[in-house]
Amino acid sequence: MKRTPLYECYSTYPNVKLIDFGGWELPVQFETGILAEHEAVRTRAGLFDVSHMGECMISGEEAASYLDYLCTNTIGDMQVGQCRYTMMCYPNGTVVDDLLIYRRTEISFLVVMNASNTEKDLAWIMHDNPKADSCPPVIDLSASTVQLALQGPLSVQILSTLVSDCDQIKSFTFRSQCEIGEVMTLISRTGYTGEDGFELYCASDDGPLLWNTLLEAGKTFGLIPCGLGSRDTLRMEAKLPLYGHEISDTITPLEANLGVFVKLDEKDFCGKEALLFQQQNGIPRTLRGIEMLDKAVPRSGYPVYLGEKQIGFVTSGNKSPSLGIFCAYVLIERDSALKFGDVLEVEVHGQRKRAKLVRTPFYKRGMPIKEGQ
Repeated sequence: MKRTPLYECYSTYPNVKLIDFGGWELPVQFETGILAEHEAVRTRAGLFDVSHMGECMISGEEAASYLDYLCTNTIGDMQVGQCRYTMMCYPNGTVVDDLLIYRRTEISFLVVMNASNTEKDLAWIMHDNPKADSCPPVIDLSASTVQLALQGPLSVQILSTLVSDCDQIKSFTFRSQCEIGEVMTLISRTGYTGEDGFELYCASDDGPLLWNTLLEAGKTFGLIPCGLGSRDTLRMEAKLPLYGHEISDTITPLEANLGVFVKLDEKDFCGKEALLFQQQNGIPRTLRGIEMLDKAVPRSGYPVYLGEKQIGFVTSGNKSPSLGIFCAYVLIERDSALKFGDVLEVEVHGQRKRAKLVRTPFYKRGMPIKEGQ
């Protein structure tokens, strides 16, 4: 299995639980456990190793226009120092991957990809998309880059002890060449938890020092290391999509209710024709939230029924640590015309369990949470 440069830091921590995550040996939880880590991020702060994510640099005079073609969101109008969420689509409108793109200079962009999709994404960017013949220079930085995520309401206070003016970094902007202790770091005001926070990038050799420096700075604030388990419960509560679940090569951004990141009226891009057709002729499915009325955990892939008809399936589901409810996202037929409060059923281990449609996201920043869930 692959390991990140942080493995030697945390593999000897007492009671850390490491798992195979898409070929990476990564911590699913540390000594305190998933629920405590989740609560720490909602109320204080947590530190995640997300160095399994992929990164590449795309540069050249044509880099912006090339990315504009590959991405559903606009890229060419980004300012230097800005980052933006977007997706790449196949010509049929389904999703290759979702990305974060950083404009480093007028002609260079850092692209952050999902770990499980990195090889596929690089192949799509460089060789497999319909305009690959005009691909500008691409450098894969994945093996040489560490990415950490400092997340939670006390993140600014913690990082301020090391970078005094980090509060000046606004949401979805970044600052390069920041010294954190002895480590040169790119600091981005982004995250995947629904809380305020930062994602920090540095050279792989400097990763362990950055990890230890941040944990030491956060000790008095209650900062703890966090694993993949809490990262998933946090992102699910906040309705942040996970590739292979809410978006995939069989689901379009419009079906996933991510149309705000799809600029159909502003530019041409790969998959636009298919998405325009879907928009004009009826989006067949829609991503909705449910809360279980019968006690059961609605896992990914479980079928969803209205009466005797299967109308969809669960994309992600769990017990919400913040709210104490069993909840899920379901991709269902749009023509079922269900309203908030309407009841449907999820098949759990061969038994139908009742659930109701609810508004999402389940959690928004600043909401009160239930302690001890």
